Amino acid sequence: MHRAYRTLRATLGAAAAAVLAACTTTPLPPPDEPPRPAPAPTSPAAVATAPSVPAPASWPPGTLDRPNARWIPVGWSELPGWDGDRAADAWRAFVRGCERPAPGWSRLCAEALLSPPPADDGSARQWFMQRLQPYRIEALDRPDPDGLITGYFEPLVEASRLPRGNFRIPLHRAPADLGQRKPWWTRQQIDTLPAAQAALKGREIAYVADPLDALVLQIQGSGRMRVTEPDGRVQVLRVAFAGHNDQPYKSVGRWLIEQGELTPDTASWPAIREWARRNPRRVNEMLWSNPRTVFFREEPLPDPSAGPRGAQGVPLTPERSIAVDPRSVPYGTPVWLDTTEPLSNTPLRRLVLAQDTGTAIVGAVRADYFWGPGEVAEQQAGRMKQRLRMWALAPK
Repeated sequence: MHRAYRTLRATLGAAAAAVLAACTTTPLPPPDEPPRPAPAPTSPAAVATAPSVPAPASWPPGTLDRPNARWIPVGWSELPGWDGDRAADAWRAFVRGCERPAPGWSRLCAEALLSPPPADDGSARQWFMQRLQPYRIEALDRPDPDGLITGYFEPLVEASRLPRGNFRIPLHRAPADLGQRKPWWTRQQIDTLPAAQAALKGREIAYVADPLDALVLQIQGSGRMRVTEPDGRVQVLRVAFAGHNDQPYKSVGRWLIEQGELTPDTASWPAIREWARRNPRRVNEMLWSNPRTVFFREEPLPDPSAGPRGAQGVPLTPERSIAVDPRSVPYGTPVWLDTTEPLSNTPLRRLVLAQDTGTAIVGAVRADYFWGPGEVAEQQAGRMKQRLRMWALAPK
């Protein structure tokens, strides 16, 4: 997902949680980590799938060493909750991933693309079980299957094509001289210097009412915009990453912690919004602590069920796509997750697809869960920092 600073993570979590996306995609990164860079879609073969290294004789037969993980073959009974997942829901994400299959997947992907969708969950489950082998994912340096999962989302903001009422915060296309002036103007200079404002005049895509909505879009690198046109029509569009001002990223969550306004345990994205509501005169001070700003391009939204494109180069599927460290899990790999939901702490066990990445997503058992668009997804993503176990599924 072209989350600009991304991919990022969709949470502005705490230092101990996910603070202020990826991949992307979207979590707003922890206060001490930059958002993920927006990766241009690249070949899974080039980015994600260094050849597996045969395991030492001391490991079970069939064990594979990835550049940053060890895959240990297991039986299907090891996957907790496998029989209870709505496997047919994962089929769409799997087929989308087959549009850019990883090495070793071409035959199965061709079969999947030519097959009718499974009639039910049981049929989908059997399709996977007949053709794939599960592997428990572990770190190379320790036999500990536990890791960390965070969440990210696709923002959905209200916007107006023309400035009106409270809708005064512009989202800009990239300026014409972006490639000639490096670094470009800082966020504060864009807001205050006539020369910077003149360079962006006529580059406005739309206007939002809340500067934090603009910040979230910039941190995630993309999002949906419900825009009111001059004639009163309302349409939903996507704004996608089109560049940034080449200034360093600084987390506003970290700034609030350093100011003593929030603590690492409380610096969630909802808490940051609440702080801004209570301190309207300091909002610009907070925003200007991050000199980086992001520019966008407008895209149509032909399929509202599809998310932005992740690092694999295919649209993300809400609650069925994850961002991973591609040195541990190649793009396009089906992955079984065993974790819990952030708000209810109920088990979250399901089949997902590795389709994105991000600078904060590093390690063998590490994932960023794409919750999808909207307010509920933002709440889930902003609070997600759960224990995780992962199993990769690979062709037999």
